[in-house]
Amino acid sequence: MQRAAFSFQGVRTAADARFVPLPAKVTMIGVVGISRWLGALGLCALIAMVRPAAAEPRAVVELFTSQGCSSCPPADQIIGDLSKDPSVIALSLPIDYWDYLGWKDTLADSRFSARQRAYSQMRGDRDVYTPQVVVNGSAHVVGSNRAGIDDAIKSTDKATGVMTVPVTMAVNDKEIKVSVAAAPPGDGERRGEVWICSVSKAVPIAITRGENRGREVTYHNVVRTLLKVGDWTGAAGSWSVPLENIARDGIDAAAVYVQDGSRDRPGPMLGAAFTSLH
Repeated sequence: MQRAAFSFQGVRTAADARFVPLPAKVTMIGVVGISRWLGALGLCALIAMVRPAAAEPRAVVELFTSQGCSSCPPADQIIGDLSKDPSVIALSLPIDYWDYLGWKDTLADSRFSARQRAYSQMRGDRDVYTPQVVVNGSAHVVGSNRAGIDDAIKSTDKATGVMTVPVTMAVNDKEIKVSVAAAPPGDGERRGEVWICSVSKAVPIAITRGENRGREVTYHNVVRTLLKVGDWTGAAGSWSVPLENIARDGIDAAAVYVQDGSRDRPGPMLGAAFTSLH
């Protein structure tokens, strides 16, 4: 469905998304029609051989989603489709600000809600909604708009410095070694933060209340932990992350990204890698 958004008394509406005004206090009014008003696995399961990450990706796609959002399942499926593309690192970050609607999201994390708002503040807009996709830390689009996501991948992939820094991971039975290359020549002065995520590739959830009651939705590449590894100064660097630091029940993959800016002011993605843990 084509996105059609406009402003009305400080609240955003859209045909295929639910918007949240900043600050975090959220209100919602139901409307008939298509528009909406909205004011480890154990460590023993990890193989003991070194496993390098896949080839360099061209995009990190973050979906901010919620089990309590009836507009989100099509976007969740798109992330599942994108997760099969080795050139894309697709991640689901379930938010918690819809938990009051009758169903508490079992995967939500307040840090993901804060990250989504930090993106909005960095852009200088008030576009916080579900389902929302952020591509390469630079562009946002309604998460159910596959064509829009593909266009955002293409446009941000051509931006100077975006996803140009090679990142690799090597896994053994105790740790993940993260390596970040030096900034490419001609890329200018680059700095960023290095973050690692533990990921569950597929999590089926039976939802019994709220807008999605009676449905079972599978969430793909769900971020379970998010940990800062270090600061990248533009020179080559490496870090070792003990597996116990990111362990959660059900994790079977990990992603690392280098991002311009900071946690509170996230900028463009400079490089990333994804690997299975078994």
